[in-house]
Amino acid sequence: MKRFHIHVAVTDLTASIRFYSALFASEPSVVKSDYAKWMLDDPRVNFAISQRGATPGLDHLGVQVENEAELAEMHERLEGAALPVDAQIGTACCYASSNKYWTVDPQGIAWEAYHTLGDIPVFGEPRNAPTSAPTSGAAACCAPSPGKPIGIPVKSSSCC
Repeated sequence: MKRFHIHVAVTDLTASIRFYSALFASEPSVVKSDYAKWMLDDPRVNFAISQRGATPGLDHLGVQVENEAELAEMHERLEGAALPVDAQIGTACCYASSNKYWTVDPQGIAWEAYHTLGDIPVFGEPRNAPTSAPTSGAAACCAPSPGKPIGIPVKSSSCC
């Protein structure tokens, strides 16, 4: 069986191990002085791309769940990571209606846990913007702004 691989450079290994262990509800299978690795069978991967005026590169990472019970579990995991979490219940983004929880990891990478409720015919609706048109610095999706300082509540800066 194939596995999706993601490698993220971090600035604080201890804080990152704490965050990812909480997110995955699992301790790393390998820990070295400069490295940690988790070999996970769950979750599977959902990979998406968009062209909406955002800076090219990693926009965000996430875990898609199949029901509200799994979403509640992911919310608990994110809360367990001791970083701010933003709830987006009934949000419209990425051509779908979803319930989501967002956070930003210790490196400033946005993470979402979400349950898709159904398809919609538009990319999304603005959350805190006067128009729905994306700006050149906007995130491609409904993610918090990349690099948001730790300890500041996570708020979406784009479509949703």
